[in-house]
Amino acid sequence: MKKKILAFTAIALAALVLTACGSKNQATDGSKTGSSKKEQVLKVGASPTPHAEILEHIKPEMAKKGIKLEIVKFTDYVMPNKALAEKEIDANYFQHKPFFNKAVKENGYKFTDAGAVHIEPMGIYSKRLKSIDDLKDGATLITSNSPSDWGRILTILQDAKLITLKDGVNEETATFDDVAENPKHLTFKHDIAPEILTTAYENDEADLIAINANFAYQKGLNPTKDALLIEKDSSPYANIVAVRTEDKNDSRIKTLMEVLHSKSVQEWMEKKWDGSVKPVDK
Repeated sequence: MKKKILAFTAIALAALVLTACGSKNQATDGSKTGSSKKEQVLKVGASPTPHAEILEHIKPEMAKKGIKLEIVKFTDYVMPNKALAEKEIDANYFQHKPFFNKAVKENGYKFTDAGAVHIEPMGIYSKRLKSIDDLKDGATLITSNSPSDWGRILTILQDAKLITLKDGVNEETATFDDVAENPKHLTFKHDIAPEILTTAYENDEADLIAINANFAYQKGLNPTKDALLIEKDSSPYANIVAVRTEDKNDSRIKTLMEVLHSKSVQEWMEKKWDGSVKPVDK
């Protein structure tokens, strides 16, 4: 009887030892520890071009750093911030800083700017004109219905000496009511969604049409080559990565920004978009 008890005890002890050894090699969630850690996931919302393309490009590098980058594409300018606020995504990359500031103020979002990545130069295009010098009195300009873009468009027009803004007006928040002088008697139409401005251009609906570079690029337009007027490189409208403030120190976000600001990625951006997307080292 004693022999049977001793044998049973030995078997039980061996099972405990094997279980303990196994627990050293596996974390409680089933992922292996030691040399191979469980891959982290970072879900980022982005506009299809160029944002999602840039994120696709850095996927391999992020994977090397143990982060699986998942990209959720949005075709409008409202849902990416809503998705971030509702924790459907971990970050978004689609908006410039003035748009971000306005969205945060109006909606009470608890967001933080994780850093600027690139600038998409705003351009003013025309199918009717070969040169801005050919612009006639009373011409019409179509812009988007996004107020955060109006200041940059008005600044382009002011730099071209087509209008002047009232004294003391902040160029980033200027509206068409802030135009002081309009010697060409330009008519402004600003009731079109940004994503369909290229359709207005293709249909030749106005003398001038201001188009965001990401949408222009999708239609084969390069602002540095095809626009009659283009904003200066000193523009404050850099596209940023936005996160919830509670996640501003998340190591996954820090890794994302490091990769986006790497020299190789910035050189790739410059080459791929030939000036219509300009990297920012911030």
